[in-house]
Amino acid sequence: MAASRNTKPNSDSDPYYELLPSDTDPARLKRERDKSRKLKKSQWWHRKIGAGICYYCQNKFPPSELTMDHVVPLARGGKSQPGNIVPACVECNREKKLRTPAEELLTKKS
Repeated sequence: MAASRNTKPNSDSDPYYELLPSDTDPARLKRERDKSRKLKKSQWWHRKIGAGICYYCQNKFPPSELTMDHVVPLARGGKSQPGNIVPACVECNREKKLRTPAEELLTKKS
């Protein structure tokens, strides 16, 4: 089965992301989201947001303003586990979209 593509870029400059059917399987995404919900209740996550630091911009925020972000997005094959989940401010999380860490490095502006 061929890979599908995101067909709704937010602007003309937004790339299309490869979304593989195996990564976007609804049952897989549900399992990973359930894991995320459990992690949000864990002491590990409360310590992460308690520090109040956004992983991407390194700015300080109240814990209530930080969101859970998957460094490698679930739709791109990421998993809901501590090594792939970081606290992010809403703005950074929104700007990151479905990019992976490698794509982030390639798109950084000097």
